[in-house]
Amino acid sequence: MSGTGFALFDTAIGACGIAWGPRGIVGVQLPEAGEGATRARMVQRFPRLTENAPPAAVQNATASIRALMEGEPLDLSEIVLDFDGVSDFHRRVYEVARRIVPGRTRSYGEIAAELGDKGLARAVGQALGHNPFAPVVPCHRVLAAGGKPGGFSAHGGATAKLRMLAIEGARPQSDTAPLF
Repeated sequence: MSGTGFALFDTAIGACGIAWGPRGIVGVQLPEAGEGATRARMVQRFPRLTENAPPAAVQNATASIRALMEGEPLDLSEIVLDFDGVSDFHRRVYEVARRIVPGRTRSYGEIAAELGDKGLARAVGQALGHNPFAPVVPCHRVLAAGGKPGGFSAHGGATAKLRMLAIEGARPQSDTAPLF
C-alpha cells in the first residue's frame, strides 16, 4: 500500500470512511448522522491525513466493506490492518473478533475465555468499544451475555449494531434460530 490519506465511500448503511498508511488500513469509520458528520469524524480522528483518492488496495477494501453491508457473507480477512499504536491486548481481542464469520455471533465472555481468562469480559468490551477498524474487525458480532446486544460505540448505538447483524442474517453462536 502506498501513500496516506482518507476517503469516504457509500454503503447500504450510509457514508463510511477509511484511512490508510503505507502499512495498511489505519482506521475505518462507520456512518455518522450524515456524510458531513462522517467526514468531520475522519478529520478529527486523523488530523494529519488529507482526503485523497484511495489506491487500489484501499478501493478493494471499500468494495469488500460495501458488499458486506449489502449482505454478502464476507469476513474481510484479506484487508491488511496497521496495528501501530494498538495495545497488545486490544490487538489480540481484534484478532479473535476477526475470526467470527458473518451471520454468527460470540459473547464478550467467550472471547475473554479464548484469551485465557473469562474474567476479562469487561476488558474485551472496552477494547471493542475502542475498535478503530469496524466493521473490518466485526465488533458488531460480539454480544453481551444471554444474546443481548450490549453496547456499541458507533453512531446509532445498539440499534446500528442490530441493523448490521440483521443485514448479515446473524444467528447466535450456540443456536440455529435467528437472533431477531
